[in-house]
Amino acid sequence: MIEHDTVELLRECDAGIQMGISAIDEVKDCAENVDFKSLLDNYQREYAQLQNEIQGVLHEYHDEGKDPNPVAKGMAWMKTNLNMAVNKSDATIADLITDGCNMGIKSLNKYLNQYGAADERAKDFTRRLIELQDRQLKEIRRFL
Repeated sequence: MIEHDTVELLRECDAGIQMGISAIDEVKDCAENVDFKSLLDNYQREYAQLQNEIQGVLHEYHDEGKDPNPVAKGMAWMKTNLNMAVNKSDATIADLITDGCNMGIKSLNKYLNQYGAADERAKDFTRRLIELQDRQLKEIRRFL
């Protein structure tokens, strides 16, 4: 049970990170404020670094990770492109990223509860990802 919950929790983190990296990638070139663009680049790098660590542990379990849910990814893509078509601004980008962080934090906390038998290393990765998204959420608010 411990190994199953550990792998599943890490897989959910991996999928969430992929969503975060993809979301930032879709909008960062539209950011007008240089500080905002730099902030988005920094968070994308932090996500990638955490993803590398998580994938290293998944590799130990002979698991390839998990792609994001295609429906969720498609819905996020549609929302992003629709909102950006209506109003291509830093405030729109900040709003989209804020929504994504809120959904990520909510989902990750759900997975922490769902996979309670996971080992402490997996739980630590999950908490680090939650903290990363929470910090991103707070820093981006000034661009709303």
